[in-house]
Amino acid sequence: MKLFKLLPVIGLFIVNAAVKADDEVGKPVDIVVYRSPSCGCCGKWVGHLKNNNFNVKDIVTSDVQAIKSKYGVPGTMASCHTALVEGYVIEGHVPANDINTLLKTKPKVTGIAVPDMPAGTPGMGMGGKKDPYQVISFDSEKRYQVFNSYESK
Repeated sequence: MKLFKLLPVIGLFIVNAAVKADDEVGKPVDIVVYRSPSCGCCGKWVGHLKNNNFNVKDIVTSDVQAIKSKYGVPGTMASCHTALVEGYVIEGHVPANDINTLLKTKPKVTGIAVPDMPAGTPGMGMGGKKDPYQVISFDSEKRYQVFNSYESK
C-alpha cells in the first residue's frame, strides 16, 4: 500500500529531472563571432561551435583588431577571431566545453583565450598533430590565470 502512495511522488521526481536535463542540454547558446574574410580556420571553429549547440552569428570583418580593442583583448591574448557570449569575450580557438564551463561558473573575468593558433585546437586540425596549449582567463587589469590545460598527443 505504501508503494502505491509513493509512485506519484517518484513519477513527478523523474519527470522533473528529465525536463531539467533537457533544458540544460537542448537550449542553444547565442554567440557572436567576428572573423577575417581571409581566415579558413575561423570558419572551422564556427563549425565546431555549431556542432556543440551554439547558435552562431558569424560576422566577417576586415578590421578584427578594432573588435579586440573595443572589448579589451590584451595583445598577449590575441588570436585570429573574437567572439562575444553572455557578456564574456572569447579569443581564438577556445574549445566549446571551456566556453560552457565559463558560462556555468561565471568568474569575474573579461573572458578566456587560446593565444596564437596552436595545432590541434578546434578549427586547427593538422592531421593528428596536437600541440599542448592552455586556455587563459583575463580581466581588465591584465591579470591572467590558467583556465584549462591540454596536453599534446
